[in-house]
Amino acid sequence: MNTGSLDTLPTRAQIAHRITQRRPPRDTLPGWHHFRDTRGLLVPPPMLTPAQWRLVPQDRRTDFDLFRRLTNVNLPIQDTPMSAKVSRLIHRRLLGNALKQDDPTLSGIMVSGSGNHGKTATVCSVGAFFEDMWLDLHQQLNPTAIEGTIDLHAPVVYVQTPVTATPKSLCQTILAFFGAASKGLTLPQLIRQVSQSLQDHGVRALIIDDINRLRMHRSDDQDVLDLIRSLMSFQVTLILTGVNIPGLGLLREAKWDPHKRQWKMPPLETTRVHGLEVTQTERRFEMVELGTFGYSTDREMQDFLDHLQGIEDHLRLHKAFPGMLTEGLMPGYLYRRCKGVVGILARLIADGAQEAMDSGRELLDENLLDEIVIGRENRDDEETRQPQTAPKPGKGKSAGKRRNSAFDDHGPEAATG
Repeated sequence: MNTGSLDTLPTRAQIAHRITQRRPPRDTLPGWHHFRDTRGLLVPPPMLTPAQWRLVPQDRRTDFDLFRRLTNVNLPIQDTPMSAKVSRLIHRRLLGNALKQDDPTLSGIMVSGSGNHGKTATVCSVGAFFEDMWLDLHQQLNPTAIEGTIDLHAPVVYVQTPVTATPKSLCQTILAFFGAASKGLTLPQLIRQVSQSLQDHGVRALIIDDINRLRMHRSDDQDVLDLIRSLMSFQVTLILTGVNIPGLGLLREAKWDPHKRQWKMPPLETTRVHGLEVTQTERRFEMVELGTFGYSTDREMQDFLDHLQGIEDHLRLHKAFPGMLTEGLMPGYLYRRCKGVVGILARLIADGAQEAMDSGRELLDENLLDEIVIGRENRDDEETRQPQTAPKPGKGKSAGKRRNSAFDDHGPEAATG
């Protein structure tokens, strides 16, 4: 590529604006619109060799390198076999529920998975895609708006479960998305206000993230679950995301069946929550697990290589070469480092790309990536894997008093251990 393509490089002011521009929180209407409107807009700068870079005017080299760094730390969100499965289910449920006319309670979806699996990114991406489609279908107008009103059309709402959740705090969180006042309102008034806001804004999907903050041994959290069940009758599709949802009691203490690759519900008498009321949740929600890349079959290996190829095409390092991430021993090395977890792989590559620029090596190899420590890699491997993986059979109990681990997140991997 010759330096003529530098004509497309943004100006210094444009680069500075991209870096410093205000990004409102996604759990507000302006923040959600910003996310939806700007996702996928980052276009990498030209790919230059060291010789071509030296031909860049001196006053533009700093700008070019800053834009390279911006590109390298903002890796593209790619479809994976795991996210594609979840996306298809969510889109099918959203579109089907949006077209239903006589069902008083719409079925919802729970997306479970361990940390850094990409749950929020996947759910928000398919939510934004659905909103684009729904707005185009209705010419950007709210088909349920009352004539003469000017309510904004918000087909998708994204909120996070309050850290200390109560029915009132969840209602206030939903109302805060629209910037609606909630101070001084009683719980019945808040619930009516939430119902009215969802209707007035034409909401079709309500995403509640970090649902794992609920613990069913707390009465307030059980009341929040009751409220969530009531929201299902507001003609919106509920999408709940969180870590190890089956272990929270929302769907009773489900067990992972490694042979059927699905969660199995225990008998009702073993549940810690409201008796038969849990069936209102488990029968109205379909739960899907967002897992990790596999690396044991040809198909799984190819899926991982395709993902690495997408990253390689996006990176901007002067000495990068075709196959830098996808050939030789590098794919196996990267899989061992990230254990198939998309988020950990992205952090390793992004940090490695910065080190490659800072050190002047300008490429990624095992020697450079060995210098990058991600998370708890500097700890003992068994300690690192606890509590995601259950102790292996035959291991003795550790000495000393054991802490109560009833509410630890062990994930599906623990159930298969």
